[in-house]
Amino acid sequence: MNQITTVNPATEEPIETYDLMTDDAVKNAVQACHNAFLQGQQKPAEDRAKVIRAIGEELRANKDEFAQLMTREVGKLIGDSQQEVELCAAICDYTAENGPGELADEERDIPGGTGVVTYEPIGVIYGIQPWNFPCYQAVRYAIANLMAGNGVLLKHAENCTGSGLFLKRVFEAAGLPKDLFTVLIIDHDQSDKVIENDLVRGVTLTGSDGAGRIVAAKAGENLKKTVLELGSNDAYIVLDDADLDVAVDACVNGRLYNNGQTCVNAKRFIVTAKNYDAFVERYAEKMSAIELGDPTDENTKLGPMARDDLRDKLASQVDESVEKGARAIVGGSVPDRTGAYYPATVLVDVKPGQPAYDDELFGPVASVIKAEDDEDAMRIANDSRYGLGGGIFSTDEARARKLASERFDTGMVSVNGFNIAIPNMPFGGVKDSGYGREHGGFGMKEFVNAKSVYVMDAQDAA
Repeated sequence: MNQITTVNPATEEPIETYDLMTDDAVKNAVQACHNAFLQGQQKPAEDRAKVIRAIGEELRANKDEFAQLMTREVGKLIGDSQQEVELCAAICDYTAENGPGELADEERDIPGGTGVVTYEPIGVIYGIQPWNFPCYQAVRYAIANLMAGNGVLLKHAENCTGSGLFLKRVFEAAGLPKDLFTVLIIDHDQSDKVIENDLVRGVTLTGSDGAGRIVAAKAGENLKKTVLELGSNDAYIVLDDADLDVAVDACVNGRLYNNGQTCVNAKRFIVTAKNYDAFVERYAEKMSAIELGDPTDENTKLGPMARDDLRDKLASQVDESVEKGARAIVGGSVPDRTGAYYPATVLVDVKPGQPAYDDELFGPVASVIKAEDDEDAMRIANDSRYGLGGGIFSTDEARARKLASERFDTGMVSVNGFNIAIPNMPFGGVKDSGYGREHGGFGMKEFVNAKSVYVMDAQDAA
């Protein structure tokens, strides 16, 4: 197959068809990106920051058009799509404001002279990105690396090809030099060749842990550094002293945000025996009131999943979990309607050995797990091969903060709320959720050469 056709998951109607690039075109694109990198390599960080700031302004100017495109391509609620563009613009603002300082030379005392630490761009960085946040997933790594002075390649998910190309137009309209951000419309075999290309100096992927292993192995064969964000099965813990009103509201939002298709969605809800029955009753009541609808309607609370095959995989995971002892007390079956829809679903009696306990359910399905007490809840939360995000609900904020800092084996923890990403805070995970950090200044330094320069005093050198 030499073409990609994008499809609206709400209507199942084709949107656009794109030709895959030839192998020669891919090589030429990588070379052009490298050439653009070389041309701009010596530009001051302040100059790059001006372009990054302009990209944020251009994103805001095109917010409605971009949001409508994302909703057509992947079924996001139109309000979520608009918020996504605003988040990306805020990332640009933060990066432009803080980038020059983060990347500035540092002086350190050394025997007989001055040590200088410089952060030098290394070249072309290749990003392989998923469909659930067509703007944000690309912006998250691209803006950090453009600020650092690198060139950027993007292989976006096939079903949001249009969004990747739209982003390229936005970047260049804001003044980014041509080819410095390049979109590759390629298949998996071609992607492997991009990783092997000597001009590519680093690889970043957001996706499944299975995909992460494949990409990391290919990059490792070629001695390329990787940054991987590989999804999760985030646990939100309701402790004995939790405010149930706060917990239930946040857990509904945390499970259904972005139609339940977010790596840091709340997915496992671990509730102590003291609160279990009351939590389940209130949670099930709120989830059962969520109706499926047209994602372009601002009143819709839950739209379709991004593709039929993703919906079918989720349905299969729910069915297998039920076969192995879980119970669906809300939802749990594919509706008879056009589109890749799946209802808000609540599973109870969730135990190890079920997909609802062991695996990531990437859609609007909540797994509620009963814990004996607070200590048991922490044990269950950490009983996962994943470690991206999580949450704790407790009226004792100091204790919750201590548990989050010292006991929760994840990269991010929310206390008494739900968050996805904030520009000034690091984003990333541990265990099978991957490694490396983005945002908060960390992403700008993932793919740079931290170089030591030793400047010796003249008299000592003599």
